[in-house]
Amino acid sequence: MSTPSLEQVNAALATVNDPEIKRPITDLGMVESVEVDDAGVVHLTVLLTVAGCPMKDTINRDVTAAVTRVPGVAGVDLRLGVMSAEQRSQLQQTLRGGQAQREIPFSQPGNLTKVFAIASGKGGVGKSSVTVNLALAMAAQGLRVGLVDADIYGHSVPAMLGVADSRPTQVDDLIMPVPTPSGVSVISIGMLKPRRDQVVAWRGPMLDRALVQMLADVYWGDLDVLLLDLPPGTGDVAISLGQHLPGAEVVVVTTPQEAAAEVAERAGTMASMMHQRVVGVVENMSFLPCPHCTAEGREHRLEVFGSGGGDRVAGTLSQRFGYDVPVLGRVPLDTSLREGGDIGKPIVESDPTAPAATVLREIAGVLSGRSRGLAGMQLGLTPTSKL
Repeated sequence: MSTPSLEQVNAALATVNDPEIKRPITDLGMVESVEVDDAGVVHLTVLLTVAGCPMKDTINRDVTAAVTRVPGVAGVDLRLGVMSAEQRSQLQQTLRGGQAQREIPFSQPGNLTKVFAIASGKGGVGKSSVTVNLALAMAAQGLRVGLVDADIYGHSVPAMLGVADSRPTQVDDLIMPVPTPSGVSVISIGMLKPRRDQVVAWRGPMLDRALVQMLADVYWGDLDVLLLDLPPGTGDVAISLGQHLPGAEVVVVTTPQEAAAEVAERAGTMASMMHQRVVGVVENMSFLPCPHCTAEGREHRLEVFGSGGGDRVAGTLSQRFGYDVPVLGRVPLDTSLREGGDIGKPIVESDPTAPAATVLREIAGVLSGRSRGLAGMQLGLTPTSKL
């Protein structure tokens, strides 16, 4: 069998994506050298973005597998190096596409990423659980999904995704979001703290700076959908989001009881005040399917937290805004939903046939099927003359 050509090996390397950046390593300048000896052994050096890159084992495995599949390859001699400061600077320019630093890509004219902010009036309604499961459900549809844990004080998203102890790779001042097995890329203030148990005690300006950092300093790539898990209430982060991402659409999460519904209306009203569109309401913990009746093939719902909260919020916001704000879905109480969040295996993946998982996938389908609106988008038009 003849030895493989350099063109064949380079073509194979072009199929290997960096697991964090999700672009071919050949496009990122990570392949430093490639040689093929007379015996068919491929000798190559691949440069990691930083020393101690957490994804180096994945890169090693993927490169070796891709090159081994080339006909005629008798072995792979792979060496992993580290980019120089100059090479990292060039990588930054490549990833930023010539754009200035501290620029939020999702607020730029022509950006087609759908941005959904998941909000609630109060804590304890399962907003983060809803956000995480929606992200995974959308990724399962084949969409490229990013998730920002913007709940600065109560950041729980990393634990729910099973990446609580992961830390993002930083290429100079550019941060790579943490990849998850589901394909969702995530960033959280919890990943940027020195210690997991460290308390975040910030006020307005610091909160705004943290939000901007997670949006502008993180390399998100070309996303179809970006989800933001907002802190409950109508505080600084909700205001900052409206200022930095006026085109974001808002989903309000509530539970059925009156107390939760009343404050959920305020969260929706805040979004409207910031000129964001509220696209729907999710009623979480809507009911508990009676286990005895279910075992007998009958349907009986136990309304543990009352009823009507989701309809009340949707009706009030529809009347207040002058456009339809629908109830996107009613998620039943389910121990699998709680357990999945606790162990880092969300229900849409761990128990996809569960009633709660079914409803969450349906909501994800409705949201991902929405066309990108023009509200809040700059059209980039400049007048050519004055009257």
